[in-house]
Amino acid sequence: MKANYDFSQGRRGALDPMPSGKTRITIRIDDDLLDWFRGEVHAAGGGSYQTLINNALREYVQSRKQPLEDILRRIVREELTASKGENEDKMAVAG
Repeated sequence: MKANYDFSQGRRGALDPMPSGKTRITIRIDDDLLDWFRGEVHAAGGGSYQTLINNALREYVQSRKQPLEDILRRIVREELTASKGENEDKMAVAG
């Protein structure tokens, strides 16, 4: 370790510049929620729990913007597709 360091060329601020469109904030999140997001990232083999939280918030906001009619149409389509698959499975077993 040196006795003195020269910081005359040093710059203040974050070491990693913030990407545009991102804002650094501090929030309080319940421990169990944070543990869940971290666990999901760990189970996936790595990544960023902050990105996962951001994606979950974005999905929630987008779902709130979607008109009720669109949501109902999507649900009916999903149910019909699932029902069709179940009927095909029953026909294969019976045949």
